[in-house]
Amino acid sequence: MNILIIGGGNMGMTFAKAFINSHVVTAEQLMMLEKDKGDRILQLKSKNIARIYSDPAQCVPEADLIILAVKPQDAQTLFEQIADYVDNGQVILSIMAGVKIKSIQQSIKVAKIIRAMPNLPAQIGQGMTAFVATEEVSRFEQGAIQNLLATTGKTLNVDREELIDVVTAISGSGPAYIYYFMDSMINGAIEMGIKKSEAELLVLHTFLGALSLYQAHSYSCNDWIQKVASKGGTTEAAIKTFNDSNLHSIIILGVKAALKRAIELGE
Repeated sequence: MNILIIGGGNMGMTFAKAFINSHVVTAEQLMMLEKDKGDRILQLKSKNIARIYSDPAQCVPEADLIILAVKPQDAQTLFEQIADYVDNGQVILSIMAGVKIKSIQQSIKVAKIIRAMPNLPAQIGQGMTAFVATEEVSRFEQGAIQNLLATTGKTLNVDREELIDVVTAISGSGPAYIYYFMDSMINGAIEMGIKKSEAELLVLHTFLGALSLYQAHSYSCNDWIQKVASKGGTTEAAIKTFNDSNLHSIIILGVKAALKRAIELGE
């Protein structure tokens, strides 16, 4: 399978490195198309992980799978640049947030489309990528592409495109929510007299340990809260403050705001 990644930014490079490191393709089978004809092209070529191009005519027709890894605001320009070179036998995998399958189909006249939403931890092979495919994508093609996505972490096949916007609000944006909560805990520790480096260590390993424990057993989050929060203790005092402040509802409002924005970006 010849794979073309359009866009040599962070996510494009994440997929390129994951494919090569997992030995699912060779550097000869992997191509990258980068619009920046200056230093960025030279930087990509120096990595020796793919054949690098700046002209779509030289690489788009050769690809079996084309991965669209550009910013959503650049989508229409990209469609205009590649429309004359794609054919209906190729599979298009889009990781552009908010760009709907219908828009891609209308712009480049290709039926086999997979829309996916990876997240930032894909950079270290711990990502979460949800995807949805049009019915024209065969089971074989879908399985092959799911294996490619799995080189960056876990995958989830959803059955309706609108759920991709939900995924964007939960796992796509989710790492930022975790960092937000971590930052609040770090600042709280500093305000209470802990040095910054010590606060960062405490919070980091609290998160790592709690997540590992959650993963190792089948208890729910509420089960774990009850295991930590003894009656009349320190944890119960903190949880009561969170509940009195409606923090649970505020977090749900936040992810719903992210969903609303994801829908708006696709309109």
